[in-house]
Amino acid sequence: MNIDWVTIGDPGNLAQSAANRTHAFGTNGDGYGAVSYTFAISRNETSIANYAEFLNAKATTDPYNLYNPSMASDASIAGITRSGTSGSYSYSVSGSGDRPITFVSWFDAARFTNWLQNGQGSGDTETGAYTLGGAISGTAPAKNVGATVWIPSENEWFKAAYYDPTKGASGGYWLHANQSDAMTGNNFTTPGAANYNDGNSTQAENGLPTNLSDAGAFGTDSQNYYRINDMAGNVREWNDLTAVASAQRGLRGGAWSNTETSLRSSTRNLNGPAGEGNFVGFRVATVPEPSTMVLTVLFSAGMLARRKR
Repeated sequence: MNIDWVTIGDPGNLAQSAANRTHAFGTNGDGYGAVSYTFAISRNETSIANYAEFLNAKATTDPYNLYNPSMASDASIAGITRSGTSGSYSYSVSGSGDRPITFVSWFDAARFTNWLQNGQGSGDTETGAYTLGGAISGTAPAKNVGATVWIPSENEWFKAAYYDPTKGASGGYWLHANQSDAMTGNNFTTPGAANYNDGNSTQAENGLPTNLSDAGAFGTDSQNYYRINDMAGNVREWNDLTAVASAQRGLRGGAWSNTETSLRSSTRNLNGPAGEGNFVGFRVATVPEPSTMVLTVLFSAGMLARRKR
């Protein structure tokens, strides 16, 4: 599969604090977002089509419970059906494959990154970014040194979503992942909107058959500074906590079923890594191509020069 990677430059940025945010909601946001290196993150959440390809490659017997039957039966998100018997399972997409996958645990996401790092196809799911050894519950392992595709750390995710290097004298943070301290609603036609519950529990007003929306459906006016889609709403996304091996992993960004407060940078959620739900998905991070890193440096230098004029 081809993933649309977005390079996150501006290394060495400061974490969010009262000094570099314009909103009054610092709780569970201040202290996050500092990243000392350049990395890349997927522009879109891992899609139903992406995950179906993964299942067809690695879950013909499914010993690690990569497939959850609710992926087919939950009418709110229905997206992948399974047919056949163990040893010859096959998977197909129901509806739009551009919607984010849900009912995935942190362990499922880790296996997906291992598979990507190991070349996809018949690539191994148990080693790579994470050494899993068959575990599907319990303590989540820390990312391995030398990982090339991984679940974003909490600081990486926070920076990609809320940081804006052009905000203030030395960069700053927005409350929402739409380059704003406000959320304008959940209708496709409204600039700055996102897929969340604005008091209308479904996305029926947008003509959707399920509560999930296609990647980027809300347009460029709803993207963050780095031009990433759906870091506000649609689904909450797994991240790796700053601490190493931990009994919990993080979730940020809010979801279709959550209210506006869950989309804020000040909202931090923790869950056991085996947890799954119809409002939980993930995106992936990687080491950027060297040529992209050069372009990022040049772009940042150009932006700085313009600001000095």
